[in-house]
Amino acid sequence: MRGLSPADLSFSLAPFLDGATAPVLLAVSGGPDSTALMHAAATRGAPAGLFVATVDHGLRAGSADEAAEVGRLAEKLGLPHAVLTWETPQRQNRIQAEAREARYGLLSRHAQTLGANRILAAHTRDDQAETVLMRLIAGSGPAGLAGMRAERPLGEGPRLARPFLDIAKADLVAYCEAHALPFVRDPSNADERFARARLRRLLPLLEGEGLSTERLARLAARMARDDAALAAQAATIFEAVRLAGEGEGLTLDGRRLAQEPAATVLRVLDAALGHDDAAPPKRLDRLETLVLDGILPALARGEPLRRTLRGKIVGVGPSGRIRITPAPPRRRAASLTL
Repeated sequence: MRGLSPADLSFSLAPFLDGATAPVLLAVSGGPDSTALMHAAATRGAPAGLFVATVDHGLRAGSADEAAEVGRLAEKLGLPHAVLTWETPQRQNRIQAEAREARYGLLSRHAQTLGANRILAAHTRDDQAETVLMRLIAGSGPAGLAGMRAERPLGEGPRLARPFLDIAKADLVAYCEAHALPFVRDPSNADERFARARLRRLLPLLEGEGLSTERLARLAARMARDDAALAAQAATIFEAVRLAGEGEGLTLDGRRLAQEPAATVLRVLDAALGHDDAAPPKRLDRLETLVLDGILPALARGEPLRRTLRGKIVGVGPSGRIRITPAPPRRRAASLTL
């Protein structure tokens, strides 16, 4: 573990703070990662000002006190602080996913009230490694294995940036201890009801076999690089095969598209079906079944095809055109069948 100085973290923050023409919102939970983020950002400063927000999910006792503690430290650092409360938590088996969606929604709306166009979060290299493992287990392709991006939009609102993705969590803990910064440890991080916590327990064993967080993070960076190249190629092909509108929906030149590598065809159909880069990765196996086992063979044989996926009807006609239209409401609500 190496010792981090404010200058080290300042270097990581520079691309996101220097030259900012609007205020920057810091998402600070009170854990060591986000506490280090707040301290380092306050030390560096930002031209248009810094604000701090803590989301209180209300899922465990003491969360309000922890949010208040963040506020006290923010005040010492000269930063305005707000507590954003999740009013209607849904205590179901998707609680972590729902809490994450609520957190980003609250932060995005608060940032817009401040006039901020960027939110900084303190996800670390360890978080990235866990994300890659979760995506690997889920059967993700390059887009999923690219893990968390250093910066992405939050819908049509501000952008979410993660300046610490290359920094180990242990280094940020040491930073807080070296600067006598109070922080809390979220007990849910060790709750093995959650997949992330179970993977966190396995990481030391994987590291003993050579699969370290550094290597997982490097895999994410490589996949992100390859994913960007594939996405650019697919965007060019999408425009080349997209035909003039014929009523509701989208029409593609299937015969022209079938001349491209299967990876490109998958990307083009993903885009045509309305893939959202800001959403969690979708089931790649369903898209592969549709394209590799359905559309491409139908085009090769000149046979018609009709399937549904993501609330859309995908049809291949005898002319080789691929027609994508919204499914009727009753079918859209049902489970997708391929």
